[in-house]
Amino acid sequence: MADKNTITIYTDGACRGNPGPGGWGVVLTANGHEKTLKGFEPNTTNNRMELTAAIKALAAVPTSATIELFTDSTYVKNGITEWIKGWKVKNWRTSTKKLVKNVDLWKDLDEMSARHQVEWKWVRGHSGDRGNELADQLANEAIDEGQDEV
Repeated sequence: MADKNTITIYTDGACRGNPGPGGWGVVLTANGHEKTLKGFEPNTTNNRMELTAAIKALAAVPTSATIELFTDSTYVKNGITEWIKGWKVKNWRTSTKKLVKNVDLWKDLDEMSARHQVEWKWVRGHSGDRGNELADQLANEAIDEGQDEV
């Protein structure tokens, strides 16, 4: 359990079609206050939206902080806590020497997470966890609202 100075963040990305219209959602909680963020991309992938949610969440915290970040994406959690070390050593290449997919976002996430002390946690999606369900709802609202504007 996080202490009272820790910021708790839930992130989620959604995509209708892969690729297709996508959205991301963020729920930030600190000192009993909650803030939500969401955004839309007209043509993207689910993984890009998952990464974007985490980037936007960390960017929304203006000063260095202790953060507990929950994601239902093993791609994001494993990428930032395990795979990224090897990618950086290999100049953003995979073990098969191909450029890492979504390298632009991985670089942004690496930069944003370096500003904070982040504990990355995985949560099962669509399992009733309030923060995850709200982040998912925000991501889907962003798609609905974005498609209305297009």
